[in-house]
Amino acid sequence: MDANRMNVCLRLLRVPTVLLIAHLGSMGTPRASAQNANIQHANSEEQVQVTEVTPQVLVFATRTGNVVASVGPDGALLVGTPSHGSTARISEIIASRTQSNIRYVVIAPQDPAHSEADAGWAQHGAFVVMHENALQRLGGHAMGAPPPVPDRLLKMGVGRPHIAFSEVLTFDMNGDSIHIIHQKPAYSDADSVVHFHLAKVVYLGEVFPGDGYPLIDPEQGGDLDGLVKMLVWTDPTFHIVPARGKVTDGASVKEFRDMIVATRDRVQTIIKQGRTEDQIVAAHPTAEFDARWGHGRVSPDAFTRELYRAISEPKSGDPERKK
Repeated sequence: MDANRMNVCLRLLRVPTVLLIAHLGSMGTPRASAQNANIQHANSEEQVQVTEVTPQVLVFATRTGNVVASVGPDGALLVGTPSHGSTARISEIIASRTQSNIRYVVIAPQDPAHSEADAGWAQHGAFVVMHENALQRLGGHAMGAPPPVPDRLLKMGVGRPHIAFSEVLTFDMNGDSIHIIHQKPAYSDADSVVHFHLAKVVYLGEVFPGDGYPLIDPEQGGDLDGLVKMLVWTDPTFHIVPARGKVTDGASVKEFRDMIVATRDRVQTIIKQGRTEDQIVAAHPTAEFDARWGHGRVSPDAFTRELYRAISEPKSGDPERKK
């Protein structure tokens, strides 16, 4: 690979999100083609749906979630939550579109109990990376000798990534500049914004699940305020890749954020009336939105309980927060 064409920097520095957003306003609006195909791999039961956002940016829909990829003369970069069963087929599709054998895979945060770790990509020669907080929950990023790989992952035939990042990953490849920028806790404390600058593609992981109400996972350091603040990519000219489901645009992010804010405010109002958690759930503050958002992994009642606990329980370092 020509080093002048491919420069990948793993940098431990903070880039203010406001500067990134300000830069977006000056960009044009490329037209995306939506060419979808269901592809069945002969040696796997799992289907992989492929959406072409641009000729260089593909989205693979797998059993565990979406994977957004830059594919071209410099090789391939994949970001998301790939399933082990999809890896061989995705590898074949990528190989048909680039002569380079360079592969980078960045695994987005997942519930450790359901994570498929590197999804077998290391066996395909890829450099596999996770944020340090997410990798630590799988036993990696240890100070000293790492512990054994969990039995569940060994039985699955996948490995634990060996590379972690703290704040920023920058990839200059396939004619685009791609930034993966760690954010304040939202779904978890390992959340990042993934931004393909020229393609105007954004991936937020579980912060924008795409299939229903969000999960704010306290066991992974999740935070309601952080989640709302990450949902700023509301420009309708942006292509937004959800954690699951079809590629959409910034208008859908705005609708999602407005729903969260409206429901949060309702729950907060009822809390001030002295209602208990169960009474608030019984009041169904999400009723207006259930038809649109109530069919995903998080039920309406579970989302209401998330909001209640996020509002009423003191945050770490904020013991005086009022209930």
